[in-house]
Amino acid sequence: MPVEEHDPFEDHFAAALRHTGGTFDTDRLDLADRGETRGRTLRRRRAAVTGGVTGVALVGLGVALVLPGFGADGWQHSVAGSTTTPAASPGRSAGVSKDDLIATLKKLLPPGTFSQEQGRGTGDPHGRYRPYAQVVYDDGKGKAAVAVSVNRVRPGSSQALQATTCPDKVFVPYDACTASTLADGSKLMILQGYEYPDRRVDTKLWSAQLVTPKGQSIGVQEWNSAAEKDKPISRSLPPLSPDRLKALVSAPEWRTASDALPAAPRVPTTEPSRPGGVPEGSVSSTLATLLPKGVRVVSKGGADSGFGYVVVDDGRGASMVQVNVQANMSDVEGQLFGPDSRTLPDGTKVATHQGPGEKGGEGVVMWTVDTMRTGGRRVVISAFNSGTQTTPATRTAPALTLKQMEAIATSAKWFARG
Repeated sequence: MPVEEHDPFEDHFAAALRHTGGTFDTDRLDLADRGETRGRTLRRRRAAVTGGVTGVALVGLGVALVLPGFGADGWQHSVAGSTTTPAASPGRSAGVSKDDLIATLKKLLPPGTFSQEQGRGTGDPHGRYRPYAQVVYDDGKGKAAVAVSVNRVRPGSSQALQATTCPDKVFVPYDACTASTLADGSKLMILQGYEYPDRRVDTKLWSAQLVTPKGQSIGVQEWNSAAEKDKPISRSLPPLSPDRLKALVSAPEWRTASDALPAAPRVPTTEPSRPGGVPEGSVSSTLATLLPKGVRVVSKGGADSGFGYVVVDDGRGASMVQVNVQANMSDVEGQLFGPDSRTLPDGTKVATHQGPGEKGGEGVVMWTVDTMRTGGRRVVISAFNSGTQTTPATRTAPALTLKQMEAIATSAKWFARG
């Protein structure tokens, strides 16, 4: 049986995926919700072998788990991390029907006309399917899809933090993003971006995400079209300004609906900060120390212990380089390393791939070196001939050669402390 497709960078960029949107139809909502319950462990082991290329393209903005905004840890997440049935919420309020949610959305929007109404109530006893309401709204300036979802998250969890943190522009292009704390301690993020990161269609996607100190999670999305995809642009901007988005997502009615959901599952007080076997420290910082002479680091990622990136320039244009570090991947070794791979004297498997970029940037190419040490310790490095995957090529080839990339991937620094 073939293994399932997997982008090894997917786990580390749920926060980016959540901001890109996705199709807002109920079939994909259900598919995404069902997929979440499979958890991180299974998804870690999925490996793409399509076309002979390992699935290492960063930020799978079109991958199957891209959500229309709904996830297990809040409206904008694509990973669950738990298959535990949520416990009952103390003082849990009565259920809210889909008709109630739709009526509330219509009441809270400015005067206008409504069509194509759909939604889902809070009646699922296991919390597997996220309540939402969606309408096509017209304030006289053109039709626009507007949607809201409610959920429960663990207060103070990393998921709650990620849901209200502006994404890295290297991966998610947008015009504006603000993150703030409201007077009651709720965290709010408002993002003015695009449905398609590569801007192949200029459909705008504006969104707001609110997480309260109690773990109530509310998200709003709006487009300048009657649907997020496959419909013509019907107005220059989505109908709600950032201030109106804030007012809508902050409405107390949504918190009441969230209270009708099961509480988020309890977890140990101290959550693991990194996958077992993956060394401590910032991958981005380690990557920067391993770069060859002659390249200048223009920018780099944060302090993630499993994924990192740098954007470099050797005087010939920007080039993004990214690395993913994984442990215990022996079970997919056969799918990742075929007859064209090599085995180094220390037993490390090496596979290289060269091909076009996969995220829409014009003329972008991606070079990849995938390595696996004995014991299943995997380091994957990819380089591009652009500063991002979604913007046009800035040079003919990546700034690093395949030989230089292999030297980085096989460095002892990755597992020196793991």
